Amino acid sequence: MSKVVLKSNAELDFMRKSGQLLASVFAYLDPLVVRGMSTMQVNDLAEEFIVNELKSRPASKGQYDFPFVLNTSVNDVVCHGVPSKVRFLKSGDIVNIDITLEKNGFIADSSKMYMIDDVSPIAKRLVEKTYQAMWQGINVVKPGVTLGDVGHAIQKFATANGYSVVREYCGHGIGREMHEAPQVMHYGTPNTGEVLKEGMTFTIEPMINQGASKVKLKKDGWTVVTRDKKLSAQWEHTIAVTADGYEVLTLRHEEQVNVCG
Repeated sequence: MSKVVLKSNAELDFMRKSGQLLASVFAYLDPLVVRGMSTMQVNDLAEEFIVNELKSRPASKGQYDFPFVLNTSVNDVVCHGVPSKVRFLKSGDIVNIDITLEKNGFIADSSKMYMIDDVSPIAKRLVEKTYQAMWQGINVVKPGVTLGDVGHAIQKFATANGYSVVREYCGHGIGREMHEAPQVMHYGTPNTGEVLKEGMTFTIEPMINQGASKVKLKKDGWTVVTRDKKLSAQWEHTIAVTADGYEVLTLRHEEQVNVCG
């Protein structure tokens, strides 16, 4: 396992810039992710905006031979959904859009759930509780706590609300590389695991299932779905550990950290 890379103030400035640019990609997509849009159209719009408007690099494209700039995970897709020209968003869909962006050598990673038109109360609750679960983990972050504390906070909240936490996929350190140490599990035991230190940067990105936690990988080698075909939701932010807490480097304009606890 590679060693955790602590970021300097100068490096954090670069990561902050990448995070702000990535937040602007979601702001651009917000009015465009609508019923009738294909998931490939979303991919292509994001690529054009990142490359031409932001003069940045979509970091996912080419990573592990992945040919697209983002993942679109619809309904029972847990993560890594592959954009498609024939998968059109329809009323009632929930879709996670997961995007990475590199600027000046540093990468930011974030994802957001979109609810298309008339979403069922069950689906809406899952999306909202998953968002809250992510913040349960984020709000724990500060020097001296452990990754087990972070994972436990997410797991406790999710299970208390009747959901399960996917265990096969996790958050990760991030910086000059998309995937650095440490691995950030979304379940865990308090006071165990890596101790957080100022300058650490990583993602928190819980995948929460409506039903059982079991998942399976589809034949395309990327798309992960729930085994029971029930809904799954995910949210993600890139986090920096500060001297007395945390900073969300990918915070979007519409978010208010102080009400998300």
